[in-house]
Amino acid sequence: MSVFAQTRKYFRAGIGCKRLCDTRTVDTADRIVSLASIEAARERIATTIHRTPMLSSATAARLITESGGPRLAGGRLQVKAENVQKTGSFKTRGMVNRILTLTDAERAAGVITVSAGNAAQACAWAARAVGVPATVIMPEGAVRSKLDACRDYGAEVVVHGSHVGEMFAEQERLSAERGLTFMHPFDDPELIAGHGSAGLEIVEDLPDVDVVVVAIGGGGLISGIATAVREVRPATRVYGIEPEGANAMRLALDNGAPVRIDPKTVADGLTAPFAGAWTLAACQRYLEDLIVIDDATILGGLRFAVERMKQVLEPAGAAALAAVLYGKVPIRDGETVCVVASGGNVEVSRIGQLLDAAAPLPGRG
Repeated sequence: MSVFAQTRKYFRAGIGCKRLCDTRTVDTADRIVSLASIEAARERIATTIHRTPMLSSATAARLITESGGPRLAGGRLQVKAENVQKTGSFKTRGMVNRILTLTDAERAAGVITVSAGNAAQACAWAARAVGVPATVIMPEGAVRSKLDACRDYGAEVVVHGSHVGEMFAEQERLSAERGLTFMHPFDDPELIAGHGSAGLEIVEDLPDVDVVVVAIGGGGLISGIATAVREVRPATRVYGIEPEGANAMRLALDNGAPVRIDPKTVADGLTAPFAGAWTLAACQRYLEDLIVIDDATILGGLRFAVERMKQVLEPAGAAALAAVLYGKVPIRDGETVCVVASGGNVEVSRIGQLLDAAAPLPGRG
């Protein structure tokens, strides 16, 4: 039996969960972003980003109970709506904070990032907001709406390569040639601190929150949220969700170090090819568990959000919601549960196709 299978067994028995940091450790103690850094980031970015709303769904809570799951506190599932953040995803929080911590010389020279979409859009928008030139490298086959958004935000868009290795090589070439500062899409302490501002908002809106569920790509969002939530409210359990075909953090936790993968999933926002050193450190210290789900389940969450909550989410943004709806996350009766809807940048022309591929909701097959 795996460590996490044992953990879930103990949880159901009421014995309590053993933290990941007890069993999976690497020498990353110097790569934990402090609560003070997150609080400073929140103050720094407050006038630039949205304080996103906390939505809730009685229908989701009822469906969970009717499917044999627990009764949620207040009869509602809580949803942190980062899909209505500037640029349509949480990424703007971290990118704004990172840009605001650049030196004057770095701002003048400009910045560059590598991304399939959301980080590129966030970097482009954040750079424009503070008058910094931005270059974004996106892969061949990137979602057209995300490419167009980056250009609309004023960035120079370089479409290069079919995989991340080619994209990073081009980034290194352009950075050296032009003197640009690289804005890492997920593994940077100032980026993580910015994302952590969402965690502070969660515990303010839900002071008694018991469970927070967050999707994982490279791990920047969950690193910031988990750090903020667990430092303010240590009893809260934070669960990460990854797609089966893009389980870089799961492999990193199992191996104690980042592992390179070739991600394949409908959730293009969760396709980081490896976990970062900073994000791995945070996940080792603060996560209760990391749960892997399939694409059809992720799309079931997307379908529920559209049909029952009237919220447009991209597949990556629906992963945490899906995991809770389909009973993948251990929850006790009466607990307050918050899922993070991390993004809404779905290709409009693909919505019908995505909905058709969704798994039936539990008990509604």
